[in-house]
Amino acid sequence: MSLNAFITEETIEAESEGPLSGRTVAVKDNISTEGVRTTCGSAMLESYVPPYDATVVERLKDAGATIVGKANMDEFGMGGTTETSAYGPVKNPVDEGHVPGGSSGGSAAAVAAGEADLALGSDTGGSVRNPAAFCGVVGLKPTYGLVSRYGLVAYANSLEQIGPIANSVEDAAALLDVISGPDPKDATTRFDVGGDVGEGTDAGPSGADATEGAATATRPATDSNYAAAADGDVAGATVGVITDLLDGADERVVERFEDALDDLRAQGAETVEVSLDSVEHAVQAYYVIAMSEASSNLARFDGVRYGKSGGYEGNWNDAFARAREEGFGEEVKRRILLGTYALSAGYHDKYYKKAQDARAWVKRDFDEAFDRADVLATPTMPVLPPKLGESLEDPLQLYLMDANTVPVNLANLPAISVPAGEADGLPVGLQLIGPKFGEEAIIRAASAAER
Repeated sequence: MSLNAFITEETIEAESEGPLSGRTVAVKDNISTEGVRTTCGSAMLESYVPPYDATVVERLKDAGATIVGKANMDEFGMGGTTETSAYGPVKNPVDEGHVPGGSSGGSAAAVAAGEADLALGSDTGGSVRNPAAFCGVVGLKPTYGLVSRYGLVAYANSLEQIGPIANSVEDAAALLDVISGPDPKDATTRFDVGGDVGEGTDAGPSGADATEGAATATRPATDSNYAAAADGDVAGATVGVITDLLDGADERVVERFEDALDDLRAQGAETVEVSLDSVEHAVQAYYVIAMSEASSNLARFDGVRYGKSGGYEGNWNDAFARAREEGFGEEVKRRILLGTYALSAGYHDKYYKKAQDARAWVKRDFDEAFDRADVLATPTMPVLPPKLGESLEDPLQLYLMDANTVPVNLANLPAISVPAGEADGLPVGLQLIGPKFGEEAIIRAASAAER
């Protein structure tokens, strides 16, 4: 079965024995690997070979994991089906005629097909949870700041997090144990009180927020053992059902979602209905913010420092335009144009400022919801996996597919997708959302749903 799950298949051996000894890991191709090319699914970086490892890659190697390749992805993480990759689409191992989700589709497909035991993806608006749901595996998006982004090629810095994908909740939690914790090279990671971080500096194409030895914290910001939280004990827990995100969802998806809630209730959990008025505007706010940050981050790809060259004929602007015309695909160009427009003079307050106001509203709504519930629940995706080629014809519908996942990124919260059964032979995911740094709560509830 050729799923096209990898862009580069190359073994990177562990540097020591550890908790992941004997386990194989697929690494999404926007995470830097020293000496192994990192393309971000783009022709722009088809020959880029990083001179350093991302922090999460260092931690994998220190934990004994064997990296088996760089997983295929939507170009620069821009897409929800892994069809915008310059290296061809990924097929869903459950049904090869359907998409695996995105943008971390290669990572999820590799795990679901047994081509890797574990995988790393990145989640900007659902890009770990979406493919996990569509491929029938587990995907966890950590709280912003729990996992270092040093070495992650930047798309939208204020939204994205690296997260684990696995076949079980416990395996995903064990991988989170390895990659989480503060990093002196990333000023956005969470340190203990007293931890002092410096100002970020550019670190090549990743644009990571790097500091050199600025942190003084001596232990992780949390002493939690995430794998131990996968005990399935939800007796007495309150699960808030976000009713706003059920409207318009596929009836088959809602049916599997209700079945999953019944299972949780049977194990002692209580469910309550909660409403988040702000989620109606979350997708619009997310795309304005994400595209604006993307237009800024991707300006570094000029064909001079790195990336596809625009040649030496004509003036610099001509060369710059040629490099980006040849190096970027249609979806990336679309998002750069829209983001640049939203940030342009005369439109900043009309679009970007309003989007940030909506983001604050989303955060307040979640805070109020967690006054009533320990975790919140929605279907991960409101639809079943589309057929290959079906979604690319209508970009707007593709964006609206993210309605259930993007509010979590706007609020910088943790969330997990766990399989909730199948409908018409295609996987359905249950999404569980926790308060900031409430990974144990969602892992516990997800392990109960898994059972």
